[in-house]
Amino acid sequence: MSQGLRKSLSHVVPALVPAVVASAAWAAWLGWDQQRDVHPDGSSTGPYEPWQVIGLVLTLLPPVCWAAYRRRFAGSVLGPTAGLTLAALYDWSDDGSGLFVIGVGLVMAGTFAATAAVTAVISVLTPAGRNGRPMPA
Repeated sequence: MSQGLRKSLSHVVPALVPAVVASAAWAAWLGWDQQRDVHPDGSSTGPYEPWQVIGLVLTLLPPVCWAAYRRRFAGSVLGPTAGLTLAALYDWSDDGSGLFVIGVGLVMAGTFAATAAVTAVISVLTPAGRNGRPMPA
């Protein structure tokens, strides 16, 4: 493998892996639940329950923290943001009203803000060595 290709892959893979993990986590936690719950008063909620969203967040927290700890900031912020945004776009694109675009935008903004905040906290709490990697304990 040439040196240029190896260097390119070393920049792409750390962001691509969290994106794939985020998309798979969306499918596992939210992708199977497509039905709204209709209550006796006629109101509806859903299709997701709070425990599903909490499970998704808790599933994504370790990879985001690991990537931030390893100083892979693009992977810790942009990877999950891209993965969840694409998963939401695919999952909700059959909505005939077109309002799904607003929801997808909110997923993107919320994921970006949350992963950036977690990454900032981890990077502040983890001292960097000379090569940018965390110093061994």
